[in-house]
Amino acid sequence: MSHPVSLQGDWRYSRLRNRYLALIDAALLPLVAVLAFTIRFEGTAWYEDYGRVLSMYVGIAVPLKLLVMWRLGLYARLWRYASVHDVEIVSVAVLGSAIVTSTVGIFLLPLLSVVPLRVPLSVVVLDALLGAMAVALPRLLVRIGLRRVRRRFVAEPGQRRALVAGAGAAGAMIVRELLDNPQLRLLPVAMLDDDASKHGRRLHGVPVAGTLDRLDSVAASLHIDEVIIAMPSAPGRRVRDVVSRAHRAGVPTRTVPGMFELLDGRKSVSALRSVQIEDLLRREPVRTDLVRVRELAAGKTVLVTGAGGSIGGELCRQIVRLDPQRIIAVGRGENSIFELLEELRRLAPDARVQPVIADVRDENRMEALFRAARPSTVFHAAAHKHVPLMEANVAEAILNNVHGTAVVADAAWRHGAERFVLISSDKAVRPSSVMGATKRLAEGVVQRYTGDPGRHFVSVRFGNVLGSRGSVIPTFLKQIQAGGPVTITHREMRRYFMTIPEAVQLVLQAGVLAEDGEVFVLDMGDPVRIYDLARDVIRLSGLEEGNDIEILEVGMRPGEKLYEELFFDAENASPTAHPKVLRARSATLALDGPVGLDQLVAMARRGVPVDDLRAAIKLLVPEYTGVPDRPMHATARLSVPEPEPGRRPARALAQTGP
Repeated sequence: MSHPVSLQGDWRYSRLRNRYLALIDAALLPLVAVLAFTIRFEGTAWYEDYGRVLSMYVGIAVPLKLLVMWRLGLYARLWRYASVHDVEIVSVAVLGSAIVTSTVGIFLLPLLSVVPLRVPLSVVVLDALLGAMAVALPRLLVRIGLRRVRRRFVAEPGQRRALVAGAGAAGAMIVRELLDNPQLRLLPVAMLDDDASKHGRRLHGVPVAGTLDRLDSVAASLHIDEVIIAMPSAPGRRVRDVVSRAHRAGVPTRTVPGMFELLDGRKSVSALRSVQIEDLLRREPVRTDLVRVRELAAGKTVLVTGAGGSIGGELCRQIVRLDPQRIIAVGRGENSIFELLEELRRLAPDARVQPVIADVRDENRMEALFRAARPSTVFHAAAHKHVPLMEANVAEAILNNVHGTAVVADAAWRHGAERFVLISSDKAVRPSSVMGATKRLAEGVVQRYTGDPGRHFVSVRFGNVLGSRGSVIPTFLKQIQAGGPVTITHREMRRYFMTIPEAVQLVLQAGVLAEDGEVFVLDMGDPVRIYDLARDVIRLSGLEEGNDIEILEVGMRPGEKLYEELFFDAENASPTAHPKVLRARSATLALDGPVGLDQLVAMARRGVPVDDLRAAIKLLVPEYTGVPDRPMHATARLSVPEPEPGRRPARALAQTGP
């Protein structure tokens, strides 16, 4: 419970309004002029000769000073929250008023012959300097007084003692917020930072006690109740280390938002939240060339397939900020598209977003859509992505991931799209799964659209996306909520991870780097062991492995690999203008061999045996390892049947090029 005395002190300072400060200025500024004359003449003997000069100078200069300071906004500020910017305002206001009153005292009064003598230059200078002090001091006292009152309030018994990890700009802002907002009931008692030049110094009165490696000992010696991580741009491994040390010390952690949340404008530095798994995996912030990315969408029609999914939805959220003429959001699920549409309306109420419920495999629907919309840029994110599910639904993976890509790419090419970006996967490299193999085939489809220097069809390959539907983190959290166990397939399994905003920023960047048929690969840092990820999620849930939740190894599922790769051996990886985007010149797939794409799609439609579909995929993607060691059935070698009545075969599947 707060004490009335402290609250009354806070009230007194917060109610010291600008009108009272104006009255204080009006009282002090004439005294300043008298003091300037007294200092100049070392006493009061000057009054006989300069009394009239003083009266005229004060009568004209003081109202002018007040007017100048009012016009410059000195009486429209909340001085209890004064900052460096407010000091700048005071300086500008005082300088402006000094120029005006100097003109009055040195030139105007003698020119009008209203006084026998001009104001001495030294008096004008002293008046300006002393006036600056007279104006700044009351405002500074408001700030200091309120800070002292609030410090007494925060320091009362029952307050939680906080240790701030990071003594940079974010740490300084957090300390100041805690001191200025007693309702948070957190007292910053120390800070830690790896910059040795800050050690032994004070930031807003809070000492910097050493490096982050001292967190355990400092937390114990100062009886810390909470650690606040104020390092929005720190790499994930450093955040992970801080969280681990705090956990060993038995102290909970919170953090400021990461750099992506800050750049996106959705969070501010002062918005504390619980540490999330994204914080433990984050890397150096992506530097996006916003000028070139804006050219991708500004004033243009952009079409996104799979817009109801994690990547497609985030593409729409980021594109809507680039001032497109129109966004066409294509998806099969009406609920997910509805939710996306509502969110985009909140983000950009004036943006034109056209929701389209459609299946990318529907050739006639895609043809009509592209003919009417004629988008300049297409992001193709619609795909089946779950490896075990696609192992059990091979035909569906072929029809959606391969045929759907061909239908959309063909419509985009024929109706003048300048750029087409396929969202691919690292599982397309030496694929062991149907999902990976169909993604590799989709890359092959996109590679066929070359030859026009003004149009660019490319693929972007990246790994697992944190927080996407059905991904590992939400699965772990559900298992923890159910009481466990947390299941992993293999203790040594490793995967590349990216956050959704990070992946989409790099997809947009790759879109502007596109030339002809490339596969772009995003720099995802080092792969992460899934077992370590499971332990981190358990710890962040406030539990301990072994005591509260077990981690159970259940064995690898069909189509899975221990390690994912980013490049084929034959691919020539080269840097691009962006340090986080690599260009891979992939070998072109032979999509018109004994069993071509036409035949593969026809087989999937006819429902031939699954093993025959796998064997057909193997003929098109020789690196695919998920095929049984036996020949295809004779039925699988049959030629492609005639199209069904009313069905138009996709042009991209029937030709060697566009």
